[in-house]
Amino acid sequence: MVFLLTAVLVGLLLPVQAGVNAELRVTLGHPLTTAFVSFLVGTVALGILMVLARAAVPSPRAMAQAPLYQWSGGLLGAIYIAAAVVLAPRLGAATLIASVVTGQMIASLVLDHYGLVGFAEHPIGPGRIVGALLVVAGVILIRR
Repeated sequence: MVFLLTAVLVGLLLPVQAGVNAELRVTLGHPLTTAFVSFLVGTVALGILMVLARAAVPSPRAMAQAPLYQWSGGLLGAIYIAAAVVLAPRLGAATLIASVVTGQMIASLVLDHYGLVGFAEHPIGPGRIVGALLVVAGVILIRR
């Protein structure tokens, strides 16, 4: 239950992040510049947290051993941030996040079903399909 509530609390941050970054775009003028600045601030914050937590910096050898796809997380985050900067003012917070959640749900069902990228296998069943369809229905209702 604690993990579920933590996930919900983190989810509360996504529309705030999208709105703040959309406003930053107005100030900075370009979505890519905005995404870069957003990631730069996040990188600095994580660096400070690493120092405070005394987290070990991985060795170059350990980093070289990581499969190429494991390096894509930052790229995927950058795509999300840049897209949200452009889409947030056009769609609004509710439609943007509902649409993002729909995409996440579809991808999650596939990742779980096949046990990809470190997830345990959780086969797609009728309950999961109905749940995903309800998320899609939610997007339609929010958009109207």
